[in-house]
Amino acid sequence: MPLFGKKDFGRKSKKDGKESEKQPSIEDKYVVKDLLGTGAFSEVRLIESKENGQLFACKIIDKKALKGKEDSLENEIRVLKKFSENEKSEGGDKKMFSHPNIVQLLETYEDKNKVYLVMELVTGGELFDRIVEKGSYTEKDASNLIRQVLEAVDYMHSQGVVHRDLKPENLLYYSAEEDSKIMISDFGLSKIEDSGIMATACGTPGYVAPEVLAQKPYGKAVDVWSIGVISYILLCGYPPFYDENDANLFAQILKGDFEFDSPYWDDISESAKDFIRHLMCVDVEKRYTCKQALGHPWISGNAASNKNIHGTVSEQLKKNFAKSRWKQAYHATTVIRQMQKMILSSSGSSRNVQPKPQQ
Repeated sequence: MPLFGKKDFGRKSKKDGKESEKQPSIEDKYVVKDLLGTGAFSEVRLIESKENGQLFACKIIDKKALKGKEDSLENEIRVLKKFSENEKSEGGDKKMFSHPNIVQLLETYEDKNKVYLVMELVTGGELFDRIVEKGSYTEKDASNLIRQVLEAVDYMHSQGVVHRDLKPENLLYYSAEEDSKIMISDFGLSKIEDSGIMATACGTPGYVAPEVLAQKPYGKAVDVWSIGVISYILLCGYPPFYDENDANLFAQILKGDFEFDSPYWDDISESAKDFIRHLMCVDVEKRYTCKQALGHPWISGNAASNKNIHGTVSEQLKKNFAKSRWKQAYHATTVIRQMQKMILSSSGSSRNVQPKPQQ
């Protein structure tokens, strides 16, 4: 029986009881070309339309490797379909759910061994790589990047979707153009808020919100926290929370224990720091929503500085975010296990001092 042999997956079966037609294979419509990247359960390849030569990205998931985690993929597809231009209402009317800063799922295929997700092709490279390569980089540039992310996540939230794994490597440039827009990708941990409450511990250590680590019910605010962490890194080149030991790292996050270290933050505006404090606020009730963040002067006004901070930021990015380090995948079970150890061992522990940026 097919892994996704359900009515709501892929192409709809006929409702009149007749046997549905055999699904076409991806090779019927596309030429599968170069390898673009690999993941734990999948690889991404360039594919070309046989009809018009248009290029797309195809995420190819190995069913055998995915065994036991099928729900995760079904959830990712469900979320991506929600942001697809081809989504239709029950009445058959086409609804435009797409957003210019969200990578789109165009169609799906399945065979005996694999599932194929045909995606919009994004060719501009990763966020940190682009910043390092730039000759000039300012708070204004960082503000513009974060504004795009906030607008996309605000849209996601309005549709009842929480990403739950926002981090720099999931932010890609659409093209190599200097003024390229930024795109949000990888919805593997995202969730549609059916009940309005989530409790599963997931995400990437360093970007995950305190309420997730505390194993409390949580919601859309976890994405805002992650955007705060990303904003911090974009302005100095190193993370607000860091420790080689995950339990110590989690203790820092639970307390919101971060600083604006001198000299790295000396030239950063007070408005930027105020913006970050409102996003990385441990009290969920006081934490900004995406809409509130979009209204902050650092995003919507002229508070972001035009001073060139490329030298210090790019130097720290290269030292603190080598690809071998920031591309590690962490699963929810790892986070939960570390949290349990931390709860058992950290009662009454002294304040952890986070290491200063590398000199």
